[in-house]
Order: sequence, then C-alpha cells, then structure tokens
Amino acid sequence: MEIMKIINNNIISSSDEKGRELVVMGRGLGFQVKVGQTIDESKVEKVFRMESNAETRQLQDLLAEIPLEHVQLVNQIIEQSKEIIERKMNRNIYITLIDHVNYAILRYRENINFKNPLIWEIKKYYAKEFEAGCNAVSMINSHCDTQLTEDEAASIAMHFVNAELGTDMPHTIDVTKIVQTVFKIVSYSFNIEIDQESLSYERFLTHLKFFALRVVTNSRHEDDMELHEIIKSKYPKEYKCSEKIKHFIESEFHFAVSPEEMTYLTVHIKRITTQKNETEESLK
Repeated sequence: MEIMKIINNNIISSSDEKGRELVVMGRGLGFQVKVGQTIDESKVEKVFRMESNAETRQLQDLLAEIPLEHVQLVNQIIEQSKEIIERKMNRNIYITLIDHVNYAILRYRENINFKNPLIWEIKKYYAKEFEAGCNAVSMINSHCDTQLTEDEAASIAMHFVNAELGTDMPHTIDVTKIVQTVFKIVSYSFNIEIDQESLSYERFLTHLKFFALRVVTNSRHEDDMELHEIIKSKYPKEYKCSEKIKHFIESEFHFAVSPEEMTYLTVHIKRITTQKNETEESLK
C-alpha cells in the first residue's frame, strides 16, 4: 500500500486495489514518512474500509483528534462485540463508537455523568447489545481508570443497535418505543405475561424491530391481500389486537400500516399468545 496522506504519526490514508480510500492505523506509521512512500506493513494494526468516501473523511477527521490508545481500545471493543452480538454491523460503528467512547472518558474525567432513560428497555429488548455494552464498559474502566456504569453500557448498546439497523440514534429511540408499546398492547389485550425466554418471543421481537424501522423510515412492503383476508378471518382476536397496534402507529408516527404488515403482526401475536396458553395448560 502507498501513502496518500499523513493524518498524524499513527494514522495515514491509502487506497485498495480498486482505488477506494482506506484509513490505516499503527503506532508510528506516519512518523518521518512522506506521501508516495510504501507503508511499513509490519506497523499496521488496523485497516478501516468505510462504506463511502464521505465516511472515510469523517473517520480521518475524527482519528486526527483522538488518542491512539482510545482508538485501539474501541477497535478491540467492536471486535469482541461482534462475537457477542453475532449480527452484521454497519462500518459506521467505527465512527460513532470511537467518538462516543472518547467523549464518555472525557465526561467522566470532568465529573459529568448522565442517566440513560432507556436503560430498562435496552436491557429487555436488546439483551445481547447490552451485554456487549457492559463488556465495553468493563474494558474502558480497566484500561482508562474510569468507573463508567450500566447507564453508559446502555448508551453504547444503542450504538450497536444503530449499526445493526443501519439507522441513526433518533430512529433507534423511536424503534425502541414502538417495540415497547406493541408488547404492552399484546400483554394487555390478552391479559398475559409474555415469556421472554421463548422462541416465539425472539421471533416476534426480531420482526418488531424491522417493522418499527420501516415505520420510522417510512418504508413499505408490497401487499398480499388474499393472505391478509385469510389471516384476518382465521384469527379475529389476534387481528383485533393488531388493529390496536395499527391505531397507535398511525396516531403517533403518521405511518399507514399496510394489510401485509397487519398480516405478519397477527401471525406473530397468534404464535406468542398460543404458546403462552399451551404452557399454562401444561402446568394445570
């Protein structure tokens, strides 16, 4: 790889075989070198390949201002988090999390601490992401002599959720609100406590996250009207619950819930409530 630009002593810009810009990190990588020289690959610790040139420039600007130790730490956090969460994440996570963690450390040293109002919801609906957030906080506290709390773990978890959904923080907050409210509607409608350990719950939770994402980004599915009418007729109680969800979504988010969305919501509600009833019967 050839040096295209020297960001600082530890960060340089290069390009891959297709001419796409890369950000390359390594201690001393940019020290006493010149543009056009070949990169000393023995010093390379991480190569950042972003989704676009705009993101690459954002990352360059960010890394120019942040201590190498913080960047190295966040890179380790992301690699471990991938193993915990086991889902694909947008590469933008390197920008958002490096910036967030660096700021969290600075805030702690200035004795500025924030409570996360969504911590309960994050623990409940994003368990793996929260686990990864707790692991991140443990690593930060160990490496940086800080005492960050679960509130910070929840904030970091939200960045992982953003990276999975490919959206931004305001949308992720709205997604969480929708998921929380839909589960409340189902619980109240059928007077049940939903089993959060069940496979039906996990399936419904996954569906709801992407349903909510379609709501907040105003995206829609094509409708299968024949299937919709069959499901509506076959599961009237569950469909009535879906109508309550539809009313909430349309009144709060001004999103017209399509017949196909109603179909899938009804099917998932049927699964999750049927499993609950079957479990209760087996205990009698």
